Amino acid sequence: MAALASGTKLSDDAIRRDVIYQLEWEPQLADSDIGVAVSNGVVTLTGTVPNLWIKQEVERAAKRVYGVRAVANDIQLNLTSKRTDPEIARDAVRELESHILIPSDKIKVTVRDGWVTLEGEVRWQFQRKLAESTIRKLEGVAGIINNIAIKTNAPPQKIKEKIEEALRRSAELDARRLSVETDGSKVILRGTVRSWNEREEAERAAWAAPGVTEVENLIEVVP
Repeated sequence: MAALASGTKLSDDAIRRDVIYQLEWEPQLADSDIGVAVSNGVVTLTGTVPNLWIKQEVERAAKRVYGVRAVANDIQLNLTSKRTDPEIARDAVRELESHILIPSDKIKVTVRDGWVTLEGEVRWQFQRKLAESTIRKLEGVAGIINNIAIKTNAPPQKIKEKIEEALRRSAELDARRLSVETDGSKVILRGTVRSWNEREEAERAAWAAPGVTEVENLIEVVP
């Protein structure tokens, strides 16, 4: 890892080196053939991986590196297994039904050319994301289109108050640098944070509030 003095900004070369080290550090990613390029703190990932789950994990690992402002994930899938759409659909339904936290009876699955489309309604964002992450691990999935909607009737002012309280409670965030706006059940986040992880933590806090159906994250990463 590159050493970093307080207040010092990492160079693109140092960020690239740290991203490569981070990928090598992750056991499930160590053998992946991934190219890393960095320009003004923006990381571009290239190469091929055998499934959608690894592609996402590579992106997450890169975002954990200090100094990374954004990630462009241009990794391609090289699916080793050519499974039929009915096989993928059957396994997708089975996996959704196996999770007690997912209202599988409210979700419809459609598969075409390996792409899985999820439709329906749930009450919470974590259910929407859990359904997607469950499908992502299936063999043969080429991509996911998550059209699951969140049904709610919470008042916007109450949503705003709950999110602001959550941001103040978080040990990872300086709530004074963040602002919360609401447009109906949509939340808009603004401000600055020091890392991508902090940006995602703020978004997670927003999604955790009851009644949120959409989050527009305009927070800037300023290391």
